[in-house]
Amino acid sequence: MSVPDATTSCAPVGVLVGPTASGKTALAVALARRLGDVEIVSMDSMVVYRGMDVGTATPTAAERAAVPHHLVDVVDPSEDHTVAAHQDLVAAALGDIAGRGRRALLVGGTGLYVRAVVDRLSIPARYPEVRAELEAEPDTVALHRRLTELDPTAASRMEPTNRRRVVRALEVTLGSGVPFSAHGPGLDHYPDLPWPIVGLDVPRDVLDARIAERYRRQLEGGFADEVRALAARPAGLSATARQALGYRELLAHVEEGEPLEDCVETAVRRTRRFARRQQRWFRRDPRITWVPAPDPDDPALLDNVRRALGW
Repeated sequence: MSVPDATTSCAPVGVLVGPTASGKTALAVALARRLGDVEIVSMDSMVVYRGMDVGTATPTAAERAAVPHHLVDVVDPSEDHTVAAHQDLVAAALGDIAGRGRRALLVGGTGLYVRAVVDRLSIPARYPEVRAELEAEPDTVALHRRLTELDPTAASRMEPTNRRRVVRALEVTLGSGVPFSAHGPGLDHYPDLPWPIVGLDVPRDVLDARIAERYRRQLEGGFADEVRALAARPAGLSATARQALGYRELLAHVEEGEPLEDCVETAVRRTRRFARRQQRWFRRDPRITWVPAPDPDDPALLDNVRRALGW
């Protein structure tokens, strides 16, 4: 299949990555405002959804007014958003930015989206009927065991509880008849970079505290009401949107009557584990330049990131 080649963009491009709650959004906005000719392209699998703003820490209206943002609130939450679709959207956004003679900063924590764009990954076809059968199995670990039997290489590359990745690998393996790991050179291959990638290095204890504090602020900002509104939509929510951290847990409160305090505690715990998986994912990439970022208010941080990007 033809892979959208965002790397042919004539505009200078940089990439800023890091785990959730590492301060990427605020730092990217501050950098773009200082430089004056930078536009931000989201590389987050949930920020693309309309109406899922509070719980995804979507850039605020003020931030978007100050700096042009792309791929924010562009997909209805009833739809599944795919890696291939994101590749297409990023390629179009970079072409638009280049056409106006500006720079682009790709920002996000969805590691597979970043790799798909930067390394032009060829995304296997989708098999909806196979996927529907797999989604009917609630036990993700059982699905992972099945994947281990069919494609041990792919199974070894993912957490047994990472439902999205496990289901996708099984979908491709069963639908195509070819092991998922046989599609392309795999994520352990790191070709030369077309653009610099900078990662924010935040200590785990600091990240843990930020995650808990962010949930507190989000609840004060109407997160539960946002989830209620989404749950009441006639079109419903896609399986992808329902799995978003925080939303998945608060839906249990809204739809099943689970105590809100328990749901938030579960969300904090799961998000902390997710942040660790993000850190491990990005740490495997030897091409990333890491910038210490224990304090988001450190005045030196902005300049350190700018220099690491070569800007």
